[in-house]
Amino acid sequence: MTTRLSRAAQTERNRELVLAAARRVFLTRGYAGARLDVIAEEAGFSKGVVYSQFAGKAELFLALLEERIVARAAENERLAREHAGIEGLRELLLTNARHTEEGGGWTQLVVEFRVAAARDPELNARYAALHVRALDAFAATVQALLERGGLVPAHPPRAIAELIFCLDAGRVLEHAAGTAQLEVDVVVDLVSRLVEPR
Repeated sequence: MTTRLSRAAQTERNRELVLAAARRVFLTRGYAGARLDVIAEEAGFSKGVVYSQFAGKAELFLALLEERIVARAAENERLAREHAGIEGLRELLLTNARHTEEGGGWTQLVVEFRVAAARDPELNARYAALHVRALDAFAATVQALLERGGLVPAHPPRAIAELIFCLDAGRVLEHAAGTAQLEVDVVVDLVSRLVEPR
């Protein structure tokens, strides 16, 4: 005997299927190349079902981005509870680099979206709000790791977090051009020079 899902459960299930399809299409085609009809087909729905969940392509992308920010923040909080000091910072940076390398092009996709959003003030403001959440969460992790290791940053943790994000995005672009030579260990060394014993 099959159990029928409640309307709310069906709506949530459809939403998750659309998001999973959108993630695959965005990663395959890029933000500019992704179309809602292709996402709908990938999810096994009509465009009407997609529009019943999301106002458009940007809404889909922002929903995926928010999910990723929440998941990464939770992982970083766990990491900060298990590590401390420079070694903890190294683990954080290595984990961040691993996600970038194994993310199927997610960071490159975010860079593409950021450029598109920069031309639309409303969309840019919505992206910026999510980006600030990601930076603040990452900065809190950096601060926790340093405090637990008895270290004091030479600059505010938020500035260090922004530097790490910039280096990560830059490394992705260098890899895309085939010119990358900045290894993660160099980044770890550079960032570790921004802290000192308490």
